[in-house]
Amino acid sequence: MAGDQSRGSNTHVMDLPGRVVVGKGVVRSISKYLDPLLPDGDGVYVVTGPKLRETILNRLTENLGMDYKVLVVRHSSKEEYESLLTSFQGIHASLEYPVVIGFGGGKSIDMAKLLAYRYGLTFVSIPTAPSHDGIASQFASLRGANKAFSVKTLPPKLVVVDIDLIIDAPMRLIASGVGDVLAKFTAVADWQLARDEVGEYYGEYSANLALMSAKLVLDNYEGIASRDEDSIRTLVEALISTGVAAGIAGSSRPCSGSEHLFSHAIDLLYPENVAYHGEKVGLGTIMMAYLHGLDWEGIREAIMAVGGPVDYRSANLTRDMVITAIVEARKVRPERYTILHKLMPDRRAAEKIARETKVL
Repeated sequence: MAGDQSRGSNTHVMDLPGRVVVGKGVVRSISKYLDPLLPDGDGVYVVTGPKLRETILNRLTENLGMDYKVLVVRHSSKEEYESLLTSFQGIHASLEYPVVIGFGGGKSIDMAKLLAYRYGLTFVSIPTAPSHDGIASQFASLRGANKAFSVKTLPPKLVVVDIDLIIDAPMRLIASGVGDVLAKFTAVADWQLARDEVGEYYGEYSANLALMSAKLVLDNYEGIASRDEDSIRTLVEALISTGVAAGIAGSSRPCSGSEHLFSHAIDLLYPENVAYHGEKVGLGTIMMAYLHGLDWEGIREAIMAVGGPVDYRSANLTRDMVITAIVEARKVRPERYTILHKLMPDRRAAEKIARETKVL
C-alpha cells in the first residue's frame, strides 16, 4: 500500500498533496487553480452538504467558469457513501468529468475523497470550515463501515482554503478543528509508547511536525476563540500540516492515537450520537493526556475557551457512553498500540479517568 513502511524494508513512499493555496478571497480565482487539472476543458463534480448548497455554494460555482454537477451528501456514513456511488455511476457514465471537488466540512471532503479514489479521478479539497485534519490528508472516515477508523485513499491534487469562508464558519466547527489538532499531543505520545514497548516504526520528522502544529494551536487558542484572522489561519495551516505529517509517515499514526480510538468507539457503539468528530476527539485527548502525564488541564482550558465540549453533557453524550467507550476503545484497532492497550482499563478505572479529568 502506498505510503506504508514495512518491517525490514528501507522503502518509504510519501503521498502528499499536490498544491495548497491559502488566502483571502481565493475562491474568486478558483478557475485559475483548476485549469491545469482540466486540460481538455471538462467539467467538475462538486460534493457538498444540503445547507451549504442553499447558502454559500454559489460563491464557488459562480467562479468556476466551467460545467459542473452538484452532488449532495447528508452524512459520512457507509450507507450514504453506497447511495452516492449508486447515483454517481449513471451520472459519470454520461458526463465523464475528471475532477471531484469536496466543498464543505468533514463529511463533504471525506465523501468526495472516497468517490474520487473509487473512480480514479482527481480530488480537490475546498474546505469551508476548519473542522478536522482531513483537509489535505489521504485518509477519510466512514461511520458504520464495520470498522470505525480511517480509510486510506490518495491526498488531494489541490487544496484551496479561502480565509473569508473559513472565518465565518460556525464556532462549533472551529472548536472541532481545535480538538482534532490538539489530539496530536496524545497521538504522538502513543506512537512513542509503541516505539519503546513494541518496536513499532516511529517517524521523528512527521511526529515533530504534528506536535509543532498542536503547540501553535495551543498557543493561539485565545485568538481562535475571538476569530482573529491570523489565529484562524494558524488553525487552518495546522490542520493542513497534520495531514501532511500523515502523508510523510505513511500512516495516520502522528495524527491518531488513543483519543481517536475513543471517538471511533463511540461512533461504532452509538452511531446515533450527534457529536462532531473533533468534539469527541477533544474529550478523548483530555483523558488520554491525563494518562500520559501531559498537561491535560491546559488542553481542557483551550478546548473550553473556543467553545468545545469538555464534559459528557456538553458533548451530548451519556456517562455510560463515555465509560464504555474508554473500555472498548482498544478493541477498535487492537494492532495499534496505545496507552489504552498498555493499561487496559476496566469500567471502574475508566470512570476514575473520566472523573479525574472532569469529563464526568
